[in-house]
Amino acid sequence: MSFSDLKNLLVEDNDGVRQITFNRPKALNALNKDTLNECKRVLEATQKDASIDVVILTGSGEKAFVAGADINEMANADLEQARAFAQQGHDVMNTIEQLPQPVIAAVNGYALGGGTELALACDFIYASENAVFGLPEVSLGLIPGFGGTQRMSRKVPIGMARELVMTGAKIKADEALRIGLANKVLPLDALLSTAHKTAQTIRKQSSLAVEVAKKAMVEGHDLPLQQGCEIEISTFAKLFTSDHPKEGTSAFLEKRKPNFPATTRKS
Repeated sequence: MSFSDLKNLLVEDNDGVRQITFNRPKALNALNKDTLNECKRVLEATQKDASIDVVILTGSGEKAFVAGADINEMANADLEQARAFAQQGHDVMNTIEQLPQPVIAAVNGYALGGGTELALACDFIYASENAVFGLPEVSLGLIPGFGGTQRMSRKVPIGMARELVMTGAKIKADEALRIGLANKVLPLDALLSTAHKTAQTIRKQSSLAVEVAKKAMVEGHDLPLQQGCEIEISTFAKLFTSDHPKEGTSAFLEKRKPNFPATTRKS
C-alpha cells in the first residue's frame, strides 16, 4: 500500500519493520486533526499487513518527537469540538496499543502533552539523551486528553504520575529512565539504529507468539492477577492450534534455528 499522499507523516518499510515519522518540523511535529487522521489510516493498514512485524514511531528532525497536540485547534473549541478532538486522539492511541505488532517509541527530543501520551501508548520507549517528557496541560487550563491521566499512572508509580500531571513538570531522559517511563536512554545518533536492532531481535522470534504475548499483556493489565492468569492459560493453549510451538520446540531439541511459519492477518 502506498502512503505517498501523506502530508504529515513519513512511512518507511524495511525488512519487516515499519517506521512512522511524524513530519511537521515547523510545528515541532505537533498533533493536529489531519495528522491524527493520517496516523489512524496508516495504523489500520499496518494492522492488516502480514509483512510488517514491528512498528517504530519517531519524529522528524532533532528537536522533537511530538511536541504536543496542536494548541491552535484547541484554543477556541466548544464542548462538542473538544470532545471530538479528545476522542480522535484516544482512537489513535487505542489503535497503537491494540496493534498486533509491537510498537517502539523512539523519542528524539521533546515529547510533551500528546507526545508523551503517544509514547505511553507504545509497548516501550527508547529515548535520546536530549528527550524531554511532560504533561503540561494544567498550565493551559486543561488536562491530558489523549490518555495521559490513565496511562501514566499505569506506567510509573501512582504518586509520580499524579505529581507529573498536577504540576505539569517536564522531566529529562535520565529521570524518565529512573522512574521507569523510558526503557533506554541513548545518544541521539544511536537512537533509531538501536530501535531497529531491537525490532530485528523481535522479528527472530515467533511472530505469532509475540502477537499473542502482547495481546495477553494488554488485556490482562488492569485485571486482578487470577483473571490475567486465566487469559494467559487460554492464549498459551491456543498457540498449540498453530504450527509455531511444534517448530520452535523441534528446533530447540534438534539444535537448529527455528523457521516459523508466516503470520497471516485478516484484511
